[in-house]
Amino acid sequence: MHLGSCYIGPGQPPYVIAEIGVNHDGSVPKARRLVDAAKEANADAIKLQFFKTDLLVSSASQLAGYQSRTDATDPRELLEPLELPIDALKTVADLARKLELDPIVTVFSAELVQAAETIDWIAYKTSSTDITNRPLLEALACTGRPILLSTGAATLDEVERAVRWLKGSDFALIQCVSAYPTPDESAALAGIRALSNAAPVPLGYSDHTMATDTGALAVAAGASILEKHLTLDRSGPGPDHATSLEPAQFAEYVRLAHRAHAMLGESGKRVLAIEQDVRSASRQSIVVTRRLDADHVITRDDLTIKRPGIGIEPWRMDEIVGRRLARAVEADTPLVMRDLETADSSEVQNTVTSISGLRSR
Repeated sequence: MHLGSCYIGPGQPPYVIAEIGVNHDGSVPKARRLVDAAKEANADAIKLQFFKTDLLVSSASQLAGYQSRTDATDPRELLEPLELPIDALKTVADLARKLELDPIVTVFSAELVQAAETIDWIAYKTSSTDITNRPLLEALACTGRPILLSTGAATLDEVERAVRWLKGSDFALIQCVSAYPTPDESAALAGIRALSNAAPVPLGYSDHTMATDTGALAVAAGASILEKHLTLDRSGPGPDHATSLEPAQFAEYVRLAHRAHAMLGESGKRVLAIEQDVRSASRQSIVVTRRLDADHVITRDDLTIKRPGIGIEPWRMDEIVGRRLARAVEADTPLVMRDLETADSSEVQNTVTSISGLRSR
């Protein structure tokens, strides 16, 4: 999939989203400062939240445990001051684009999707709590924009059901642990690869741990997309500040994630250029134990195995015994295929054909 100009998938650099969320505390100027901080920290995108408290909470709603750390006594009191109207969201999204950051938004109610579409978002992200909200997921799918489906507190069956609702859409699956903060022992990074069983789509990790290296570990575990909360001050009064990273920490988070990507290297197993020296010098070859004349029929006693790895490989020992030499070979010299009378052109092509440096001693 593509998010903006970035191709997302295995082998590609991690795509890091700075989750502003409600850490703007209802202030557009603070939201703008958070966008600036995300740019300075080398994030790829910022994410906002679009909700209206009246559409989101009923009279039966209660504060979640982590929300109780605020001064609010009920969800309405908590959420209403944190709403950003659509014109404010556009102001922040426009700044992000000006700074070459991709604007992403989480929409919490299907009734708001039409209004959200007045802004050119790169993608929509869903809250983990909406994994069962079919009307919302289908409304987002109808926009044709990419969807980042968060899967915190969801079973694999619930994820697979949501995937069926999004069939035909461009989406990624985001592993998440819905705990604020998430202790290291509950980070559940193994869930990233487990999500590949639900759909062959890009995978990501929405990180609620307090560490700066969790994103790097998530990349090593298969995440192509990372999301992390960003705040200007972890001691702020809102519900998410305490579990967010401040700008310098966020910059380190991004750096470590890209370092992990670089250390992973290309997919697959291959011989790297920097390995060639050790491969040649420290592998072992078939070596003759004494001087052998041309036309000599090789016996096992004529051969041993020593460094360097510029001659015939040891696994071919049984093939070499019984072969006749095409020319004389000096003692303690690696044997190459052109030394053998019956060597064919393909064998000569696939083995080292000259050890003149050794034989000139």
